[in-house]
Amino acid sequence: MPLQVLVTGATGFIGSHLAEALDGAGHKVRAMTRKPDEYGGAGEAVYGDVSEPDSLPAALDGIDAAYYLVHSLDSPDFEEQDAAAAAAFGQAAADAGLERIVYLGGLGRQDEDLSPHLRSRRQVEALLGQGGVPVTVLRAAVVIGHGGISWELTRQLVDHLPIMVAPRWVTTRTQPIALPDVVRYLVGVLQVPQARGQVYEVGGPDVLRYVDMMKRVAVIQNGRLLPVITVPLLTPSLSSRWLEFVTDVDKRTARNLIDSMSTEVIVNDHSIESLVPGPLLSYDDSIRLALADREKALQASQQEAEGPTA
Repeated sequence: MPLQVLVTGATGFIGSHLAEALDGAGHKVRAMTRKPDEYGGAGEAVYGDVSEPDSLPAALDGIDAAYYLVHSLDSPDFEEQDAAAAAAFGQAAADAGLERIVYLGGLGRQDEDLSPHLRSRRQVEALLGQGGVPVTVLRAAVVIGHGGISWELTRQLVDHLPIMVAPRWVTTRTQPIALPDVVRYLVGVLQVPQARGQVYEVGGPDVLRYVDMMKRVAVIQNGRLLPVITVPLLTPSLSSRWLEFVTDVDKRTARNLIDSMSTEVIVNDHSIESLVPGPLLSYDDSIRLALADREKALQASQQEAEGPTA
């Protein structure tokens, strides 16, 4: 049954693709953005800012379910900002009578010493539901797709370095997932009543060390092997400073992500696979798709810069 759905972060990496997929599935999409006049994606644009609680009631009016896809990783006090925003949004959703909230969080076992980034994701899960609206949580590791920050870190490192001097965290295991698969899961749980209030772990078919991920990208993207030398004393702080010179990813965001890379993030609960069945893209195919989408985006940008042809 079609629903009235709000997508926060609708201009972002995952939100923009999710809004399009929800619209394609027949749902009525409302895209929440701080710049509705500039929005060109799927659905109806509406002004809203999770840091401005007074803007939320109008955005949520008449909505059945909302996707919460915002974070403040580029801010020095992102944990406090994200906590305040989640609490405000959860209460506004309750006041508006929403049926549920769907949130994309992060993998990682609760009994581990989670990084501030992953700890914040868990805190947001809890705060979103404090108003009483059931929250469906999907926990993922790295999402592979053009425009994703974690993917861009990997792609640019491999592209710019003939040899990589890497910290110890590159041997940590993770379970990346392709962008189309995480979007499929996000849309799928909305259509399953028993998913209300549940937590699911999502990942692709490959469990890899970060160093293996980078080596595969090097072969597929550049057709070459990537020599990697591990340096145990290369701390997260030094890693983020090093990334500042090698990539164009925001240093603070990179530091917060790197802090999480010493934590193993793999799927232990596979129940989502029977709830929302379907084949999953391999890591190698995810790379090829992300690179193809990047090439399309570059060509479109070049054509726009050149203007209409005579």
